[in-house]
Amino acid sequence: MRILFTTQGELGHFHPLVPIAHAAVQAGHEVAFATQPPFVPTVERSGFLAFPSGLAKPVSEAFPEVLALRGPDELVFLMARIRPALAAAMASDLLGIVAAWQPGLVVRERTEFGGCIVAERLGIPYAAVEIIAAGSAPHLLPIFSEGLAPVLVEHGLPPDPDLEISERQAVISPFPPSYRGVPARLAPTPWLSIRPTPFDQSGEERMPAWLDNLPAQPTIFLTLGTSPQFNNRTAVFRAFIEGLAGEPVNLLVALGRNNDPADYGPQPSNVQIERYIPQTLVFSRCNVVVCHGGSGSVMAAMSHGIPLVIVPIGADQPQNALRCADLGVARVLDQATLDPSVACAAVRDVLRNPTYHQHAEAMRAEIEELPGPDQAVAFLERLALGQR
Repeated sequence: MRILFTTQGELGHFHPLVPIAHAAVQAGHEVAFATQPPFVPTVERSGFLAFPSGLAKPVSEAFPEVLALRGPDELVFLMARIRPALAAAMASDLLGIVAAWQPGLVVRERTEFGGCIVAERLGIPYAAVEIIAAGSAPHLLPIFSEGLAPVLVEHGLPPDPDLEISERQAVISPFPPSYRGVPARLAPTPWLSIRPTPFDQSGEERMPAWLDNLPAQPTIFLTLGTSPQFNNRTAVFRAFIEGLAGEPVNLLVALGRNNDPADYGPQPSNVQIERYIPQTLVFSRCNVVVCHGGSGSVMAAMSHGIPLVIVPIGADQPQNALRCADLGVARVLDQATLDPSVACAAVRDVLRNPTYHQHAEAMRAEIEELPGPDQAVAFLERLALGQR
């Protein structure tokens, strides 16, 4: 069977699909991805056929005004303008791709809507893969629904104010059920929870040579994700770098491939700053993760039983921060009041308070009990055959 995966052109959207795609290949299926043209080389480096489709520019270039927005204003702009534009461009290009490649199944990451629009229009089975750990914010649904309505009309689809198209046929959730709570499902849809399998080596980066020479002291990993929309907060990076530079810890900083470590100047020997460090290579050595609360970073930490300090910036991050605080696995800080002393105190608290580690370890144990990506492929095979 040919399976077409569709994703927005960002690592945080692509990476959750990769373990399922690899499992599909191992099961004998033919796999391809459809994604934005600038992101095609990243998909190809991961070993997959990739079709360029959708917006020709990254979101931060196509909508530069979003970089100046913060908090609720950013989310409203994302749902009202960006997501509908992405869906329209992707759906338009997918029509030709599907006609030429003839997939038997479409699998889309949950925020990519061109795939389900074209699948509905052409009568192809399709599934969604959740990429937002805490689930979508319900209050944003009407905003996105209004923006998407003209795209549905263009493709001859009926009005869908509740966006049932998002999960009408099947959903795969690579998140532990206790983290999500009871999912707010829009339709009585077949739903499979699987083990999150972190994937983050879609570039050339490998194990840093200096990692084996770290002093025998706690190791802290600091990241604000891979998207320029979030990892451009230099004040957040500087607060933790300055706050922890004099502490008896190893601080590993991953700025993002779009940023330059030289901008932060010389650092003491306990601080290592890189553009990108694959989390899967270093998390087994880490004691605390400091991050923005992106779903990928949070789940990678949970998979290793590592507690967090979270500074939410936008998108799904406030929801994840709230959920992690409720579960007792994280301290949550506010950008507005963040400074080196606040940053240092929070890391000290999480590092020294055993309850954070106990709760994080409980999440790790739950994750390990979940089925793997191979079960997701069996689930998709039944969907393609018309079985519930």
